Amino acid sequence: MSSNSYRNGSSISRGGGGGIKLENYNSKYSSSSSSFKSKVQQSTAASSSLRRSSTGSSRDDSTVSGRVRVAVRLRPRNSEEMVADADFADCVELQPELKRLKLRKNNWDSDTYEFDEVLTEFASQKRVYEVVAKPVVESVLDGYNGTVMAYGQTGTGKTYTLGRLGEEDAADRGIMVRAMEDILTEVSPENDLVSVSYFQLYMETIQDLLNPANDNISIVEDPKSGDVSLPGATLVEIRDHKSFMELLQLGEAHRFAANTKLNTESSRSHAILMVHIKRSVKGKNSSFSSENGNMTLTGKTLKPPVVRKSKLVIVDLAGSERIDKSGSEGHTLDEAKSINLSLSALGKCINALAENSAHVPVRDSKLTRLLRDSFGGTARTSLIITIGPSPRHRGETSSTIMFGQRAMKVENMVKIKEEFDYKSLSRRLEIQLDKLIAEHERQQKAFQDEIERIALEAQKRVAEVEQNFADALEMEKQKCQKDYMESVKRLEEQAAKQEKQGHRKVKVGPSEDVIDPKSNSEPPLLFASGEVAEIKQKLHNEILLRKAAEAEVDNLRNQMIHWKNTEAARNAELLKLRKMLEDEECQKAKLEEEIEMLQSQLLQISFEADESRRNLDRDLSGNVPSSLDSLIPQVKHQQLRESGDGEKASMVKLFEQVGLHKILSLLESEDADVRIHAVKVVANLAAEESNQEKIVEAGGLTSLLTLLRSSNDETIHRVAAGAIANLAMNETNQELIMSQGGISLLSLTAAKAEDPQTLRMVAGAIANLCGNDKLQAKLRAEGGIRALLGMVRCRHPDVLAQVARGIANFAKCESRASTQGAKSGRSVLIEDGALPWIVQNANNEASPIRRHIELALCHLAQHEVNAKEMITGGALWELVRISRDCSREDIRALAQRTLKSSPSFQAELKRLRIDYS
Repeated sequence: MSSNSYRNGSSISRGGGGGIKLENYNSKYSSSSSSFKSKVQQSTAASSSLRRSSTGSSRDDSTVSGRVRVAVRLRPRNSEEMVADADFADCVELQPELKRLKLRKNNWDSDTYEFDEVLTEFASQKRVYEVVAKPVVESVLDGYNGTVMAYGQTGTGKTYTLGRLGEEDAADRGIMVRAMEDILTEVSPENDLVSVSYFQLYMETIQDLLNPANDNISIVEDPKSGDVSLPGATLVEIRDHKSFMELLQLGEAHRFAANTKLNTESSRSHAILMVHIKRSVKGKNSSFSSENGNMTLTGKTLKPPVVRKSKLVIVDLAGSERIDKSGSEGHTLDEAKSINLSLSALGKCINALAENSAHVPVRDSKLTRLLRDSFGGTARTSLIITIGPSPRHRGETSSTIMFGQRAMKVENMVKIKEEFDYKSLSRRLEIQLDKLIAEHERQQKAFQDEIERIALEAQKRVAEVEQNFADALEMEKQKCQKDYMESVKRLEEQAAKQEKQGHRKVKVGPSEDVIDPKSNSEPPLLFASGEVAEIKQKLHNEILLRKAAEAEVDNLRNQMIHWKNTEAARNAELLKLRKMLEDEECQKAKLEEEIEMLQSQLLQISFEADESRRNLDRDLSGNVPSSLDSLIPQVKHQQLRESGDGEKASMVKLFEQVGLHKILSLLESEDADVRIHAVKVVANLAAEESNQEKIVEAGGLTSLLTLLRSSNDETIHRVAAGAIANLAMNETNQELIMSQGGISLLSLTAAKAEDPQTLRMVAGAIANLCGNDKLQAKLRAEGGIRALLGMVRCRHPDVLAQVARGIANFAKCESRASTQGAKSGRSVLIEDGALPWIVQNANNEASPIRRHIELALCHLAQHEVNAKEMITGGALWELVRISRDCSREDIRALAQRTLKSSPSFQAELKRLRIDYS
């Protein structure tokens, strides 16, 4: 058989110890003595004593000392040993009632060892789980980290004990399957979260068993808490037992195995199953109070609910072996050396912990780094060591027993991990805020209606008063006219009397004239009075014209003064601008000199780095990278030595030493490599919220958009789009991006790009812009929605998740605008043809895509104008499913309210004879 082969779950059936079939393991443990019951009760009581009830306002940081519990399990003789060792007695004698084990040196001498549990070859898988792993699983459900690990020689039953699936016989189920059954039984699907990662440590490289392409996962350690994590490993959310079994089968098929003399299917890697559990603590989460049927926030609701995060690690170690006994050669020999080295490093760490040594060599192996929390850390750890009865392997059996004895001396400080669930509180506050906004809008509408009613009444009363005033004025006018006519009549009567009493002139002589009273000619006095009145009128007009001319002159004089002041201010501003222009030219000259100096320094440093690389190539046989991945070679060297926070510290140090303006100036360099390094630095700086305002003020956003427009390099497009996506999280920056034509550039980049990571960055930037109410119309007009929908051609889950998020943000803003009356008509998403894709992905397997699409559907369905298209497009069925099966309570409640409030949906459901009330 070849040295290495992948396991195939359909064709290989694993027996005890990774290939040796153990028929006796399948028998049930029939006799349950009182001592066994008492032990199980004691272990249950010990695990329940760790359960604590903590207050909702504080975190429980108490720690409990807990020794590593060690159980030993004996494998029965296999068919080969029954023939080869038929004349020899077993080298192991078990005394399970005393929890002792005797290891015979010869027929008259033996060594005795005590363990926490001693399991005979007849012990069932169920009893092994209840004794070894169940207390740890209960502790994990209470909020503590836990580890279950199997150690032993190749072929002694480690994989059988831990990883047996039990597909043919349920009694054969191993610790992994039984532990997940108990976890899924205890957790709540609505409030709790269970996720799993499964990987193997092979030849000192960590490989993802759920995604074989991910074959070099790095270990990240938190410098503050010391927690170890694998951010690159695939993390799958588990909802039911069936999906977990499928994951185990997939991982088992990808695990390395080989045929040796000790085992027909020997594990050549350490398999590690990591189960992450996040549980809400009952009695600690805040609740909303209700007064008179209206939801109101009290002071207590500001306390976020408490969640407990715990981790269960199940480790199936590769078996230790001697080369002369296993017959390993070639690549299998290299594998055996790597396995023995990692197990040796683990033994050194346990020896140091057992002896309370000041130094524990944790960093000697990746295995010891991964198990840092399991030995001497904060996890509750159970170790099961597996041994065989054959006297030929007495040395390996003794070594395994001594490993377990030393592990029993290791003390762990078991610590519960609780934290506040601010996201849950934020969701609750958003729901309450939406309710308060709706109530405020209703009250405001009622207030406006009342104001309109009062205004109408006031207008009516004013009209009545005006009518009464007009009537009174008309009556007064008529009365004045009547008085005037009477006065004129009286004057005419008086004039007639005076005329009758006047004297007539009679002609006495030929030269005398006779004046006839009845003549039509006017007396001279009347002509004089008319001329005086005319002169007075002309004089009055001249006075008015003179006053108007004087006013016009004054106005012109004031305008002249204002113009003079304005001209002086403009001259001063012009001088100031000239001075600023001169300063800018000087500054530009200085910057150009600094850029030339930096470029020369960069070339010099690159030359020195190449010289150093050539020297290293001459001295060492290893491979050294031939290109620099950062702006300055020293930063690259520091990034290679550090991980996690080291890269962030390098960026901060570079930012402080070089300066933002100098970094941005390198974006315009003619050297393509310099531009790529510079845009990577700007993207890393833009990831920090504290740097975003400085980048925008220094013109970084304009430079990034210019680079996106002018460059044809895919790497620059990806990194620049990522930096713009980070800057687009700020509302002010969003308006700047839109005003500078950013959405058109992003749409053009999306149309040209084929790389999923570039599309993910562009989709993320557009999704952030979709969440701004002010930019909805402009976003659509410049092709943002069409670009977002066009990126679904890339079926990568990360890209689809960003597209779904953008559609959900746009639908939410559009729904809010329709509710406020700022928008009418059908949804833009429906008009642009997004509804078929939304319906198609409403039940997507990827939870980020599904949840965003479900939220978008609920927002679209809130307005009756969209109901017809949603019914014909099949969205109604998805809404019914969301209202019943959605895992998020807020989305499920929103879908229920929407279905009940829509007359069109109710009519369609009634037509289809679906009872939904």
